Amino acid sequence: MAIFAGLLTFVSTLLALALRRLLRLLRRRAPDPAAAAGFFHPYTNDGGGGERVLWCAVRAVQDLCPDLPCAVFTGDADASPDGLAARALDRFGVRLLRPPQVVHLNKRKWIEARTYPRFTMIGQSLGSVYLAWEALNKFTPQFYFDTSGYAFTYPLAWLFGCKVLCYTHYPTISSDMVERVKQRNSMYNNNSLISGSIWLSRCKVLYYTIFSWLYGLVGSCAHLVMVNSSWTRAHIVNIWKVPERTKRVYPPCDTSALQMLPLERSTTPPILISVAQFRPEKAHGLQLESFALALERLDSDFLKPKLQFAGSCRNKEDLERLQKLKDRSVELHIDELVEFHQDISYRDLVQLLGGAIAGLHSMTDEHFGISVVEYMAAGAIPIALPIFCST
Repeated sequence: MAIFAGLLTFVSTLLALALRRLLRLLRRRAPDPAAAAGFFHPYTNDGGGGERVLWCAVRAVQDLCPDLPCAVFTGDADASPDGLAARALDRFGVRLLRPPQVVHLNKRKWIEARTYPRFTMIGQSLGSVYLAWEALNKFTPQFYFDTSGYAFTYPLAWLFGCKVLCYTHYPTISSDMVERVKQRNSMYNNNSLISGSIWLSRCKVLYYTIFSWLYGLVGSCAHLVMVNSSWTRAHIVNIWKVPERTKRVYPPCDTSALQMLPLERSTTPPILISVAQFRPEKAHGLQLESFALALERLDSDFLKPKLQFAGSCRNKEDLERLQKLKDRSVELHIDELVEFHQDISYRDLVQLLGGAIAGLHSMTDEHFGISVVEYMAAGAIPIALPIFCST
């Protein structure tokens, strides 16, 4: 095993040197990019912390460089400059100085998880390169901002002559993920079929090792790396190995409206809230099961609480996940006590937070947790179901 690891390291080093030399040769033939800032964010309707960062980044560039045009690469067919500016204000309270240019992408299916039933990570990563190729051929900006975590696009953007900047919310792969596979722990990204087999687990460890090397290679092509927490920075520095270019920049949390909410609120009934995108790692199912269990153990003399889920759906898979949660609440006979609020405005979210006495959070290895900050600012007590939360 040690000999194999050494051979893999040697071959990886040779490939890295060859690839860097090839990129330098191709870079000299690339056309000059336009004086503009381009934001690669294929899902401008995801409604999560990533989209909040996008609009705050656009606004920051407009403040610092008023004459520098901003363009957004998006796969949303209905996106328009005025529509995106209105969305930034309505959903996140971010007022842009002027609407951004919109570059529509038609190949977004190549970064969707459903396109790759197996080897999903590498499939989506290579698919993002194809999508970025379409984007940069349509419009090549001087500054290429990635606000969605598609690190495999960085060498391509560098090849097109862009200065590559990124904001990384969560590493695509981390030592924690590799360790879970080694320990054969079953999770949303390591199904029971693999965790139950020692040979499949070993194969997946090898797959993760190769992918981690590739991830480090492409990530190191960024000119400036911004991360949202010390947890994310530790993993990115460990894999990308560019600590001098890696800066911790906490995500934007506008709590001004939340801090104005009264601390005294009605407890008839007491309301719990969960704010998060309907994604597998957010563990909404765990929250629903825990709520049902708590109701069973609640004394009959106490008033039954309500649970409100507030989040957004990026795609068809998220919508299906939301529907399964609704179906599960019916199976648990708690549907009358559970509400689902999908893709609501920031104003409506503030109103919901203003009525909650506590907020649930259950993501394992949380990188920052904007919703936790919002809970505290709104006066709702954060309740963490078994997680490890680092900031």
